[in-house]
Amino acid sequence: MNQQQSTKPIKFPSGFWTGLEQLGIASQDVARQAGLPLTIITEVKVTTAEYFALWQAYSDLIGDVAHAIIGLVTAFETSQYPPDALATYHARDYRDALNRMARYKQMCPPERLLITEMGEECAIELEWQETEELGPAVLTGITLAYLLELGRRGTGQALTALGAEFSQPMGDVEALERYFGCPVRTGAAKNRLVLRRRDLDLPFITYNSELLEMLTPVLDRTVDEEASRRSFTGTVKWIIKQSLMGGRYDIQTVARELKLGERTLQRRLTEEGTSFKQLLAQARHEQAKAYLADPLLDIHEVACLVGYEDQNSFYRAFRSWEGDTPAHWRAEHAGF
Repeated sequence: MNQQQSTKPIKFPSGFWTGLEQLGIASQDVARQAGLPLTIITEVKVTTAEYFALWQAYSDLIGDVAHAIIGLVTAFETSQYPPDALATYHARDYRDALNRMARYKQMCPPERLLITEMGEECAIELEWQETEELGPAVLTGITLAYLLELGRRGTGQALTALGAEFSQPMGDVEALERYFGCPVRTGAAKNRLVLRRRDLDLPFITYNSELLEMLTPVLDRTVDEEASRRSFTGTVKWIIKQSLMGGRYDIQTVARELKLGERTLQRRLTEEGTSFKQLLAQARHEQAKAYLADPLLDIHEVACLVGYEDQNSFYRAFRSWEGDTPAHWRAEHAGF
């Protein structure tokens, strides 16, 4: 497949270099390992290729992906958190923190988080945006491990996950299982962390309402500005995907989320050569294939997750997309 890299600058986390120092790793060594000039250390924004190269270089210097993940996540001091991470750390509870993290991730592609609550579980899936290239395994691992670390530090409890899945090899899997406190699967169809839904109700002992009152308006304004610079179509589809599970994916809901009138939303989509109905179908199609790749979800659950109360309606829609039944498509494409 022809890989495409986004040329859009990415804000590089300044705390990365501080974390390296705490692990006894020189920033210069990472830059050299990545094949980049030393001036990269002082850059505020980097390209996607440079961003991935720096994370891969750090992993290579440690020598094992799992150890690189655990080392940096646990070494990173709260005092070094940037404003967006600080706002999640001082959230009201774990659910508020995770939702803030998913929202604020929009400011720093290429990572994107999709949160789904169902039954007794909460699954958080990591996707790559604005690039077709997979990020380094160490970056995937650190992104998901940080979500659990956030819960542990915020609640003051030794929380564990129900499961962690990675599409790439992750080195010392047993070390990761000790960290996450659950089975870790590699070679999976997607990258995701599964938490106990009841843990999301746990209050944060680090809750700071005054700090949030200062940070939230600034961060929300930045997110909105960033969204306006992205493809409007892509933004609408992302909101639809986020809303499918809760059954709140109608055009009125999306328009309110974007602070637009329905007519304005429809007009802007028309200008980009699409419609809300088309984007809803695309979002359902893409999410259905992603969920069908998970052997733990039965087809009825997949239908519900993509917004179909009637399983027969889901079957008809899937046949129109793929020319096949969900069960047969799963057997052919997901290997089960």
